[in-house]
Amino acid sequence: MSRIGKKPVVIPQGVTVTADKNLITVKGAKGSLAFEHNWGVSVKIKENELIVEKEGKGKDAPAIWGTTARIIENMIEGVVNGFKKQIELNGVGFRMAVAGKKINLALGFSHPVVVDIPQDLEVAIEGNIMTVSGIDKHKVGQFSANIRALKPVEPYKGKGFKYVGEYVRRKEGKKSAK
Repeated sequence: MSRIGKKPVVIPQGVTVTADKNLITVKGAKGSLAFEHNWGVSVKIKENELIVEKEGKGKDAPAIWGTTARIIENMIEGVVNGFKKQIELNGVGFRMAVAGKKINLALGFSHPVVVDIPQDLEVAIEGNIMTVSGIDKHKVGQFSANIRALKPVEPYKGKGFKYVGEYVRRKEGKKSAK
């Protein structure tokens, strides 16, 4: 039995959740999100809570049960508060700037790197910290991971992208022979 799946999802004031066959739509102050869930689970909406239940006895039903409940909970959290990730860029000569719906990055390559910002995300840059925000947790996390993958932090000098608050274990460099 899934402990996560058994726990009901609370629907706060100002949020409307509708279920039509296997499509869940969540509308709130910041926008609306839709999710098409697996047929292995069913979603029941009561007054101010949502309950996800297993359908059938397939192998994937228990795995999908808790996942579906948490995805719906993240959708509700997103339309109420939104999500954000902060990425820090360290390194001499490394720069980043937002120009319209593109991010211009100078990462020490022989060419500038230009990344398109997805439609429903917002990017703000202050100094060497980039803040990615939006209502969809998956899109915010995936876009942040794609940016970080362009120049991951290296362990010797600490140059590259890292999440704010992430600990990077530093290595000792070469020693000169004396």
